[in-house]
Amino acid sequence: MAEDDRDPSDFEEMLRRMMSGGQVDPEALRDALSSMQGASIDPAAMSGFMAQMQGMFSADPWQNAERQALHLANRDGQGITAGAQSSLVDAFGLANLWLSEATTISELASDPQAMTRGDWVQKTLPVWKEIAAPVSTSIADALMDALQTQVPEEMQGMVQGAGDLMRGLGGSVFAAQFGQVLGRLSLEVVSGGDVGIPVLPAGTATVIPQNIAAFGEGLEIPEDQITLYLAVRELAYARLYRHAKWLHLHVLSQITDFARGVTVDIDALEDLASRLDPSDPAELRAAIEGGALLPAQTDAQREALTRLENLIATIDGWVDVVTTQAIARLPDGARLAEAARRRRAVGGPAEDALGALVGLKLRPRRLREASAMWSAVTDAVGVAARDSLWDYPDLMPQPADIDDPTALIERLRAAQRGDAPATDEFDEALARLLDGDDFGDTDRPEDDRPEGDRPV
Repeated sequence: MAEDDRDPSDFEEMLRRMMSGGQVDPEALRDALSSMQGASIDPAAMSGFMAQMQGMFSADPWQNAERQALHLANRDGQGITAGAQSSLVDAFGLANLWLSEATTISELASDPQAMTRGDWVQKTLPVWKEIAAPVSTSIADALMDALQTQVPEEMQGMVQGAGDLMRGLGGSVFAAQFGQVLGRLSLEVVSGGDVGIPVLPAGTATVIPQNIAAFGEGLEIPEDQITLYLAVRELAYARLYRHAKWLHLHVLSQITDFARGVTVDIDALEDLASRLDPSDPAELRAAIEGGALLPAQTDAQREALTRLENLIATIDGWVDVVTTQAIARLPDGARLAEAARRRRAVGGPAEDALGALVGLKLRPRRLREASAMWSAVTDAVGVAARDSLWDYPDLMPQPADIDDPTALIERLRAAQRGDAPATDEFDEALARLLDGDDFGDTDRPEDDRPEGDRPV
């Protein structure tokens, strides 16, 4: 039978098979697209096809991402044993006592909690969506742009009509891939502050008991010591973010500044599309997860990333110093602290994949330098003066202080002595303005001033 004589009902049957269960069957999709080549397709059937596809991709793609992440997170069981729960409660209780000796920042208003991997996925997903949204939108728009450059002129009208569909498809593909990466990350994280950014509400402290054993693998340290160390470190993070209420928004704003500049490399996308085998989507998945569709960072992005890395290092450095002081009684505390530093510096496979997916790889490159700064400050002015630097955003140490904390220490010592702070050009200009000085005439020779303004 000639292709033009095909029964349109065959195509409609393929559509029904493809849509069965609300999921796209790749084999059926390929058959449906093949049947369209050279066939006389009923416009009503095509219209129905487009309507169904638009309905599928108009839904929130992040719901599917959450399902995929939870599937991976819960594959080894969803619960926390009573023994693990009891051990964690005891660890948090002792950790609070030790931490109160190492910092003046007060305890949390709510009790720390144990979370399953699935709990962590669900409670952190809102922050991950905010971080990933610019990349998802960029991929969806780039997919539409690439399609417009590939189709003939006479089909541009159809492409424009399918714009929402294609953008929905691009967003769905990205969200699905993101869900898999987030699910794998849930198998690695051990606490709320483990990834270096505030993915939980400020003042929330949590440890994931399911991942403690993997954290201590190869260390040959009793698990109760590992749990206690993680509890102290997590409480230090949570106390800091609760005390410095501005810090949570400050960190996320820095991330947003970086994410706004993320785009998709159109040339790379078109090159991938030209050789993509629809029966084998592995290359597309690898390109998205490996970051091949993200172009080189712009100067603005590199500057934003540097600011963010300095900020994260400043936070992590304080947590590192306070935690080290608090666990002084822990027999293997020093080894655990070093293991945690190395772990953050190296990252894991899931963290690397997440960085490639959104273009943001968070590594506290200056953690050791920041820790040295906080140690020097503590030795010079004590715990209370050190912790007061988190009272207001303008008091927080700057990147130059990480390089050399001498000026910061002198400023804190002067404040302890009651000395007036040293003035800079801004302070002097502000004082003159308040005294009523006319800045507009300061640089004019007296003879060039308006006659009424010349001194008598």
